[in-house]
Amino acid sequence: MKNLGRLSCALYFEDCAVGTQWRSAGRTILESDLATFVNFAWFHEDLFTNLDKRESAAIAGRPAPLAMIFAMAEGLILPSIDGTGLAFLNVDVDVKGPTFVGDTIYVHCEVIESKLTSKADRGLVRTQNTVKNASGNTVLIYRPLRLIKLISSQGGISQD
Repeated sequence: MKNLGRLSCALYFEDCAVGTQWRSAGRTILESDLATFVNFAWFHEDLFTNLDKRESAAIAGRPAPLAMIFAMAEGLILPSIDGTGLAFLNVDVDVKGPTFVGDTIYVHCEVIESKLTSKADRGLVRTQNTVKNASGNTVLIYRPLRLIKLISSQGGISQD
């Protein structure tokens, strides 16, 4: 197993052996993030837009929609696939707990599947991306399958 630490550069297929791990930078969820996302994506559900009479709400506080946390997590891991990611093919999502305005999230990635495709310039890589808050609580686990470039197809070298 190879732990790359906090990653800020793209990985090629050859860098993605099963067991390889890295983590993202952190990102604090702001009230303005919630307002922007709710309005942009039309998530006008009382849970996210109505602060009055919250006693009957299923989740106390200022929760953020799962779709927003997923999108922000993808943004946090973008450096690891910037310029090498060819396609997002599939995802399995497992929500573990709510994320709130004021929480800071980090994404911990581990390669759980890596195989070449029939085309010589790309491979399939599935990671397990665990989104945790600053307290270390897991709020989301998702397993994207991506098509990733090979170094040999670029004439480049690996980021070791």
